[in-house]
Amino acid sequence: MTKTSRKKSTPKKNPTKRSGAKRLNLDELTRAVVKLFAANPTHTWNYKQVSKQLDITEQPMRQTISRILEVLEMDDTLIRVKPGTYRYNLSGALLFGTFERRSNGRNALISDEDGKSIFIAERNSMHALNGDRVQARLFAKRQGGELEGEVINIIERSKHTFVGRLEFKKDWAIFITEDRTLSTDILIPLSELNGAQRDSKVEVAITEWPSSDKIPTGRVLKVLGKAGDNDTEMRAILTEYNIDYGYPQAAIDEAEQLSGEITQEQLAQREDFREVPTLTIDPADAKDFDDALSYRDLGDGRHEVGVHIADVSYFVTEGSKIDEEAYARGTSVYLVDRTIPMLPEALCNNLCSLRPNEDKYAYSCILTLDNAAHVQQYRICRTVIRSDQRMTYEEAQDVIEGRSDTQQAIIQPLFELSQQLRKRRFDEGAIKFQSQEVRFVLDPKGRPTGVEEVIDNESHHLIEEFMLLANRTVAEDIGLVRAKGKKAKNFVYRVHAQPSEEKLMALASFAGKFGYKVNLSGENRQVSRSFNKLLDSVQGKREESLIETLAIRSMTRAEYSPDNIGHYGLSFAYYTHFTSPIRRYPDLMVHRLLTRYYAGGRSVTKGKLEEQCQHCSEQEQIATQAERDSIKYKQVEYMKARMGQVFDGVISGVAEWGLYVELKGSHCEGLIPIRKLEDDYFEYDEKNYRLRGRRTGKRYNLGDPITVRVARADLEQRQLDFDLV
Repeated sequence: MTKTSRKKSTPKKNPTKRSGAKRLNLDELTRAVVKLFAANPTHTWNYKQVSKQLDITEQPMRQTISRILEVLEMDDTLIRVKPGTYRYNLSGALLFGTFERRSNGRNALISDEDGKSIFIAERNSMHALNGDRVQARLFAKRQGGELEGEVINIIERSKHTFVGRLEFKKDWAIFITEDRTLSTDILIPLSELNGAQRDSKVEVAITEWPSSDKIPTGRVLKVLGKAGDNDTEMRAILTEYNIDYGYPQAAIDEAEQLSGEITQEQLAQREDFREVPTLTIDPADAKDFDDALSYRDLGDGRHEVGVHIADVSYFVTEGSKIDEEAYARGTSVYLVDRTIPMLPEALCNNLCSLRPNEDKYAYSCILTLDNAAHVQQYRICRTVIRSDQRMTYEEAQDVIEGRSDTQQAIIQPLFELSQQLRKRRFDEGAIKFQSQEVRFVLDPKGRPTGVEEVIDNESHHLIEEFMLLANRTVAEDIGLVRAKGKKAKNFVYRVHAQPSEEKLMALASFAGKFGYKVNLSGENRQVSRSFNKLLDSVQGKREESLIETLAIRSMTRAEYSPDNIGHYGLSFAYYTHFTSPIRRYPDLMVHRLLTRYYAGGRSVTKGKLEEQCQHCSEQEQIATQAERDSIKYKQVEYMKARMGQVFDGVISGVAEWGLYVELKGSHCEGLIPIRKLEDDYFEYDEKNYRLRGRRTGKRYNLGDPITVRVARADLEQRQLDFDLV
């Protein structure tokens, strides 16, 4: 990324091009002018400037634009600032967008036109719910004030239900939810309880909310179980995110009718790898094995590594009941105590799973590497494989460290190659983020009894590097090699945008206070190397947690897209997801596209692919949020048994309402409310990520070590409160 000076924002041009401008009729040209002004509501223009923005040079059309501006002023779309110069009339302008309901009353409309946020006061919301598609009218903008408006029409209700508990009165029940998108309780008539009892946790839908009423009326859709019960609380989390924890019977029946028999017809179309040494390496508690590795020494310093992936696309055909359900889910969901699979169990744990000593269909990336782990040749093909052994990461690590000779002839050369791949990846600019993960030890009822740290060792790196290499090779094959310098066929890429210069500058400025330098000039690879140098430099230092936290926050989020912009974090120009079709729908899409393109098929429609990629990215985020909520629940449950105990931790977040603290060892996070800091009046210093005492000057900085006592553990709100010791 090159360092650039800051410039004033430039107006957003209308996409109308000069080559097509001649074909615009009067209505089309008028719409183009309105769109230009609406996208730049604070800019003022005369007809010459508008013409330039629309790339129109012909004098007759420029004169037409002059007349259009006069007409738009007459119907109040534009305001004349001075003779011949106009700006957009925000007062009374109508716009469409998505409503965001917020518990603090700061509701907002996210405009379809430009993504801007318009404040909608509760009294002007028409009781729109979070996610509703609405039409709104803008109010006149006060000088120095924010954009504000009112909802005038609810176009489409979002599919939204709420999870919570009931309080019973004499003739009705009150539904209370911790959902932050709803700032009110819901009245439930006794006739609409659907069998709910006083200790029930329930799912509720709003049935009526007249504009004159402050509280809506609703009905119980589903009784999730007894509040506080582990199964109930996990189901409640899934229900909050609209994740179905059951599988439709039609899809289950369809899956059970499928056969994994290796047919002669399929053998004739596939490469047979059943005699090639092959194994899987997975966590000890894994049930679905969607990747396997094979190895052959080809002699002369050449190695054949096969990355074999479960051929889910053979079993799951487009448009089938299983496919429809898998697409709707988008991904498997991993809560602390259970997995909600993307595919029916008959597929994910049986037919597709690359279980040992069973013949299985696979989609494979066969790589020929030299001693330095450079790819000499590759081919992507459908295969039949037979895994010789299912190994855990711990067992593979024993082989790497010389404590076991099981499958040493495969694991040792794979390990040596993976180490070279890993070193080269970081040398070429991949970011060295190190995440610390913990796993709860649960009793038979799902209650947490202990916490274990998940160790990321060489056996994990072995698998990771070959999965990354296969994903990269597949993406390069479609996006680069087969394109042969022409436009590549539409494909699913896993993309990661480079961080904004503003965020990087903020990180560099803050790190500079500790004496560290981050180079923001030069190419992405140079910036990445400087980034990694910073992360290496802070290891073991007091500011390690602080700098690492800010570095992670400076990154954008990876997503799926048909538009390849590369993967910044991995420093790959081409990258996709090919290696986990049992648990990720985009991988299944990639397998289908490979089959289509290798058979000579035409490029798929980009519009549909774009829609599918966006859906899968959204489902991935939903799954991540549900997983975090389940972890948070178990953290609170774990600490509830340790009320009053004292723990060491580190300040993991700073806000105007208090300090977030992550405990050492367990990584449980809780809040010290600012009201508990009684020895001074503390003010929030957002720029420096700290609270500062007005009288004493005492500071609480992000990343500081701190000692706390467990003061409150609220399972319903999934919230821990700490006292400062």
